[in-house]
Amino acid sequence: MFCAVIVAAGSGRRAGFDKLSAPLDGVPVLRRSVDAFVSAGCDAVVVVCPAERWEATGLAAAQFPVPVVRVDGGAERRDSVAAGLDALPCGTDLVAVHDGARPLITAEGIRRCAEAARETGAAACAHPVVDTLKRADEHDCTLPEAVSREHLWGMETPQIFKLPLLRAAYKLVKAQGLAVTDEVSAVEAAGVQTRLVQVGANMKITLPGDLELAELIWKHRA
Repeated sequence: MFCAVIVAAGSGRRAGFDKLSAPLDGVPVLRRSVDAFVSAGCDAVVVVCPAERWEATGLAAAQFPVPVVRVDGGAERRDSVAAGLDALPCGTDLVAVHDGARPLITAEGIRRCAEAARETGAAACAHPVVDTLKRADEHDCTLPEAVSREHLWGMETPQIFKLPLLRAAYKLVKAQGLAVTDEVSAVEAAGVQTRLVQVGANMKITLPGDLELAELIWKHRA
């Protein structure tokens, strides 16, 4: 079984509004993310979010062809992901972890990443870095240091893994008290490499202007 954990427990303080409940072409951002995984053929979706967000996005009343359930999140991202993993149905062998604030992910992109994960055990959506990179000092002034973009990638989600591998990685992270910002970092701590997969526009809604840009991309696709 291929299932998904969609993480949507954050407060969205940087955006200045509840970005996950905000409409993207008339449909809440979080619902767009859920719809993508249902369309990709997931057998079940676990959404990690507060009850009020579950209601505000219409997910509480929505009907899907597969189970879509809610669980509460934790203090840190890794706690929220762990709660989502614990809620997966028996028989899950492949799991996608996705940020609910990335509503532009497509069903085709999910399937491509899942295929890579079935082959290698670990795969993640990402994009090659194309911007010029500079390192700054404590005063935000540039340092005369060249930062090569070669082989640098910006990480995205979903990040998809064989479930026993991800469970073992998070057990190690917890035991060693490691701070990880995503699942790729967790499996790296366990000595496992992750295959990177480009899937096209897959931005994260973080700041107010991001929602406007995402809407333009969405409508252009349509």
